[in-house]
Amino acid sequence: MSLYPALCHRALGGALALLVLGITAVTAITVERGADPTPASGNQSAASAGPGPDGGPAIDGSTIQWPQDGQSAVELVGAGSPQARGDQRPVPIASLTKVMTAHVILKEHPLRPGEPGPLIEVDRQAFHEVAVGGESTVPVQAGQKYSLRQLLELLLIPSGNNVARLLARWDSGSQEAFAKKMQRTAGDLGMGRSTYTGASGIEPTTTSTAVDQLKLARQAMKDPVFREIVVSRTITVPGIGPITNTNSLLDTPGVVGIKTGSSTPAGGNLLWACEVRIGDTTRMLLGAVLHQRANTTPSEGMHAALENSRRLITDLRDRLTSARTER
Repeated sequence: MSLYPALCHRALGGALALLVLGITAVTAITVERGADPTPASGNQSAASAGPGPDGGPAIDGSTIQWPQDGQSAVELVGAGSPQARGDQRPVPIASLTKVMTAHVILKEHPLRPGEPGPLIEVDRQAFHEVAVGGESTVPVQAGQKYSLRQLLELLLIPSGNNVARLLARWDSGSQEAFAKKMQRTAGDLGMGRSTYTGASGIEPTTTSTAVDQLKLARQAMKDPVFREIVVSRTITVPGIGPITNTNSLLDTPGVVGIKTGSSTPAGGNLLWACEVRIGDTTRMLLGAVLHQRANTTPSEGMHAALENSRRLITDLRDRLTSARTER
């Protein structure tokens, strides 16, 4: 069935060296705590980084296919600091906001894999918000009950703004109270350049950086229920029917999430995770691509975010895999 159009539309361990990105004209910045990457342009190179923690080989890189627009960051989990390109200033993140919404909900109301969780009744407000203002919403009916697991699926897969706000009210009584909880969680995660003002991301006042989003992704992907949901290409929800994930990048080998987001002020945004198999080790490669084609159309921005992320993932995955193979 059709949903309403959206404004928000496991990789190398100790055996491998830190991924370091250099350039021909301008250097991609290694993001240390408290350091600010500077704007960069042109393609970057992955330079030799010296031996890794266990004496394994470094990566001798050639050109990394960074998106030229907006800002981006990548991280090999457990292998050092993120690498970033672009000015890491806070920008609107649209529906990437829902990653924090889901993270807070699952932290407050943990689920085990396969567990549906409590039943939650759809209130009149969530029903009245269906198809309002061109937002990305899910056609729920007032009085209908869904399990927490189902609502998290409706939050993350078709990116339902009305479901995000419903979950906020269910958890905290109001969206405003829930947003304060989101902000506290961001602080706990060290996301010093992130501001959360709502649960859905429709507000342009909800802003973050690519580096901050990697801090959130690293924590969110530790939850097995969150991982199960964001890797799902399709789901079927009673009363709604089959739903396709807005993240078409799931068709790319190794990609296991995470979330799309787009709006006119935010442009296209993608927070992604990719499992990289190196020999007998599987590790997680994370990335955030933000502010692609901002101030055009949400669809144009989202297309750019998806395609630029696909090139970046393929390049890094192949590079990491071949580095280990050639060891």
